[in-house]
Amino acid sequence: MPREFRGVWIATVANIDWPLSPDDPYEKQKRDFLEILDYYKSLNFNAVIVQVRTAGDAFYPSNLAPWSKYLTGKQGKAPQTTENPLTWMINEAHARGMEFHAWLNPYRATMDLKTEELSPDHDYNLHRDWMLKYGTKYYYNPALPEVKNHLLKVIKEIVDNYDIDAIHFDDYFYPYKIPREDFPDKASYNKYKKPGQSQDDWRRDNVNQLIFALNETIKASKPWVQFGISPFGVWRNQDKDPKGSPTRAGQTNYDDLYADVLLWMKNGWVDYMIPQLYWSMEHPLASHRILNDWWARNHNNTNIYIGNGPYKIRDDSDEAWKDPKEINNQISYTRTLPTIQGNAFFSAKSMKIKNQDVAQLLKNELYNEPTLPPAFQPKSPAIIDIPVVFSVEANSEVTSIRMANPLDPAIRYALIQGADELNLLADAEIHPVWVGGMRARALEVSSLNTKYLAIRWIDHFGRIVQTQVYQIP
Repeated sequence: MPREFRGVWIATVANIDWPLSPDDPYEKQKRDFLEILDYYKSLNFNAVIVQVRTAGDAFYPSNLAPWSKYLTGKQGKAPQTTENPLTWMINEAHARGMEFHAWLNPYRATMDLKTEELSPDHDYNLHRDWMLKYGTKYYYNPALPEVKNHLLKVIKEIVDNYDIDAIHFDDYFYPYKIPREDFPDKASYNKYKKPGQSQDDWRRDNVNQLIFALNETIKASKPWVQFGISPFGVWRNQDKDPKGSPTRAGQTNYDDLYADVLLWMKNGWVDYMIPQLYWSMEHPLASHRILNDWWARNHNNTNIYIGNGPYKIRDDSDEAWKDPKEINNQISYTRTLPTIQGNAFFSAKSMKIKNQDVAQLLKNELYNEPTLPPAFQPKSPAIIDIPVVFSVEANSEVTSIRMANPLDPAIRYALIQGADELNLLADAEIHPVWVGGMRARALEVSSLNTKYLAIRWIDHFGRIVQTQVYQIP
């Protein structure tokens, strides 16, 4: 089975996917989270993209942001537990063989103007001079060096303290434009612009500097943690730029959100992109098919996964979404493009709470086998100790694998398969055992009770370090 990214976004902002309610007891919130993981695991997904910062807040204990109100009902109030919710979520995803991508909103500071509900520890109250009001929200001013440094610290805190697989940003850079209202950064522009620099180029430069510095920060701390971005689906329309796509999108990354995503890929500042192609195959203004082709051509040696929009199924003015096969048609098309390596779906509830029939179609026709997400090549050489198995023993309860030496912390998974015939091993069910960073000396799986055992060791770049086959005495 070729490798393929199969991800689902779990949105926490406004309690879109999880927690179902901020007032639920923590134990119920945990059960609900596991239900999402188990459901998508059963559909052979291999990654979750979980929103851990929605608007200057945190789903983990932070020195840089208050607890999110979407977790506890009141910003700054801690959950009723001694455990760290983020550590727990990551461990549960890994135990199921799924990657955990920590998703953050960089510049959005508030979801509304009710600033009296913000915690005293929210940046709005600590650093009013960082904030710009636009429409019905406050934003961090992307022009300020202090804002950039603060965001780098926020990311570094997560990368240093958690065993995540990736840092993930969505499409909110400069905010989507509001008719007849200018983003209020004129004073900053006059203060910081370079001679002759237009306001648009200056804004793009502000975002470019953050993306560049962020990639450096992540890789300096943990070279294997990926940096991925999920931009709006259209870079530029062709009428503005011959390199753009033959689309007529109302707003675009480059011209409206000041996100020059092509530059980031060209310069190797990101590991993957998941453009949000939430339109139907033949949508007249922005066709899913045409945009797949455009991204497949413009990948610049960056992994591209396509973002699909099942939230529109049976819930959109575009008639195409009434067809339960629309999603399968989209994925089948994406699979014909060799420079695209997978898909992600917005969002978790759209195929779990509703449209389970569509999810079943997806599993039956296209996701019928589990597979690993794509691997990455380290930017600088990484030496990894090859695991040496000392002994394999099995009884009716457990199969125990003992190591000659503690595992290199760079080994992330053992993928274990058992069969009574050698030629059946390759197709046997895969049991992932997460060993990331633990320097384990022994592993146990509930007994496979078979004559032969295959172990594939996967490192934290996703590469297969070695495959070993054992006959069990």
